[in-house]
Amino acid sequence: MPPLFLLVALLAADRDWPAYGGDAAGTRYSPLKQIHRGNVAQLEVAWSYDTNDGPGASQTTPLMVNGVVYGITPSHKAVAIDAATGKRIWQFDSGVAGNMPNRGLMYWTDNASERRLFLGVRNWVYAIDARTGKTIPSFGTNGRIDLREHLGRDPESVSVTLTSPGAIYKDLMILGGRWPESLPSSPGDIRAFDVRTGKLRWSFHTIPHPGEFGYDTWPKDAWTYSGSANSWPGMAVDLKRGLVFVPTGSAANDFYGADRTGNNLFSDSLLALDANTGKRIWHFQAIKHDIWDRDFPSPPSLVTLKRNGRSIEAVAQTSKQGWLYLFDRATGAPVFPMETRRVPASDVPGEVAATTQAFVVKPAPFARQELTENILTRRTPEIAQWARQRFGELKKGPQFTPFGLLKETVIMPGFDGGSEYGGSAFDPETNLLYVNANDIAWTSSLAPNVAGPAPKTYYLTQCAVCHGDNMQGSPPQFPSLKDLTGRTPEQLTKIIRQGSGRMPPYPNLKDNELAALVQFLLSGESKEGVNPSAEVKGPKYRFTGYHKFLDPDGYPAVEPPWGTLNAIDLNTGEYAWKVPLGEYPELAAQGIKDTGTENYGGPVVTAGGLVFIGATNFDKKIRAFDKSTGKLLWQATLPFSSNATPITYEVGGRQYVVIYASGGKDKPKSPTGGVYVAFALPVSTR
Repeated sequence: MPPLFLLVALLAADRDWPAYGGDAAGTRYSPLKQIHRGNVAQLEVAWSYDTNDGPGASQTTPLMVNGVVYGITPSHKAVAIDAATGKRIWQFDSGVAGNMPNRGLMYWTDNASERRLFLGVRNWVYAIDARTGKTIPSFGTNGRIDLREHLGRDPESVSVTLTSPGAIYKDLMILGGRWPESLPSSPGDIRAFDVRTGKLRWSFHTIPHPGEFGYDTWPKDAWTYSGSANSWPGMAVDLKRGLVFVPTGSAANDFYGADRTGNNLFSDSLLALDANTGKRIWHFQAIKHDIWDRDFPSPPSLVTLKRNGRSIEAVAQTSKQGWLYLFDRATGAPVFPMETRRVPASDVPGEVAATTQAFVVKPAPFARQELTENILTRRTPEIAQWARQRFGELKKGPQFTPFGLLKETVIMPGFDGGSEYGGSAFDPETNLLYVNANDIAWTSSLAPNVAGPAPKTYYLTQCAVCHGDNMQGSPPQFPSLKDLTGRTPEQLTKIIRQGSGRMPPYPNLKDNELAALVQFLLSGESKEGVNPSAEVKGPKYRFTGYHKFLDPDGYPAVEPPWGTLNAIDLNTGEYAWKVPLGEYPELAAQGIKDTGTENYGGPVVTAGGLVFIGATNFDKKIRAFDKSTGKLLWQATLPFSSNATPITYEVGGRQYVVIYASGGKDKPKSPTGGVYVAFALPVSTR
């Protein structure tokens, strides 16, 4: 029989939410069922906690351990909140302000005396005493470690931030991070640090060094200059096998890979690593030589299913392509068939696209795969005519059609999926997997990079990838830089050095180069005295920016649904149900309902028969669906839209559902903030 303290811990785990994905396996499942199909419509706000920390959009999934909710504020302070009342217990301010996405904390305990939280703020990771909110000086240097170190590059030139929590295994904290997606960028090594001391225990090179497996899939010196192939969305741990499952993204530069010919292992891969040592056990590369920025965007979920009469412990990985990958955890063998097919070649000089790619045959995609004339919008006759005309101007094709040179090319699902960072939820009672998806098209192209005066060239090689050649961006994800009235040189300098939102820091620019770039952004002119005529050479071709395929009124130019929530039976690979997720309030008022919208943040599933999800950009709703049928059973309006995943827990005999609302992805310059909202049944009905 297990010792008493372990039994207590196991019982608490059923009530708590101690990890980013609910548990180490990332299932986002709770066995709680006080809130169920029959009473969910009675949910009411039990408490709310406003961080009062200014504008935000930090996308945080909180934790709940031992009656305390742990969250993050918009400027990346850590906060401890009484899980029953919403009253603040403590707040930790590192003194370093963060303004990028920050999706959660990590929690570690030795089940005896120590309880630690780990908080990422820009390039730092802090160890915090979970009881007091104070840093632990014995960890790293004065309570923190610097993620720029141990990457084989000059730390002062490295840009790396922790936007999603890593994984905890025994006394290890296993981390990825966010890297720039254009060069210069350092390699996206997966690293494990000692939770007590902060010392590096192991590293896995996602861009292999000489003699390592996969080295021959790159140019021989690529490990010295190439970058990224990083893991930014989070991980899952098989505690029984001692395996950590790590999804990775594309290598830099994202869209033109002439300097990285080859398949580029371990970019765009699902890695199964020995969590004790970092040794590769198996891997699957989803995209060879990625030139579409098709990162694995979400943490995997560890699942159990039945197939051909046997039980399989598997790992499920959702993707931007709208495909669900399923592999045997121990061997990496696909659970359902996949096919290798020939794909189009690139006609961009110097680019050598892969000749074949792997296609998922089953389950069917959860987002549409190609923009065709028969799915163009027909919202009004005039809009339909516009869409047909615009469609005729585009380069289009199936998945893995390379971007054209100076001609807008369609990518569908778009750059933000398919699935995104919210991840999937798995119900062990039914073996259903729940995943929300975006279902709209985006476009872009490549253009020649001509060496020229430094300020404009810096902009085109470093900034245009997000903000576009014309500086218009794709708001709100990528803001326009056309009119920076009211911004000071000091403000822009700070943003470029430290990063902001989806923009990573750029520490590699020298002071005079940065001054020239800032002057160019403010006026389009070069500032004297900073050698603006110096020529800068970049890659031969550059990406011209992220462009949503929107109609003149700003709505997706394809037929709805524009966002969905899906339930997939992992035993059969068939869909149990699919429903639109989200609405545009102004369209709903006109009678155009259930369109679905872009959505960011994932679902949770409970033994009470429910799937809870926020995620939708425009209607500020949290919803509860019947997990068996997809029927909408309850919804509530939040202070801001929630682009985060909710949690559920029990404390004091009462079950709560908590979600973080912050806004930031609906419209340019719309209000943002940071409010944790808890829902529960009225006391009299429990």
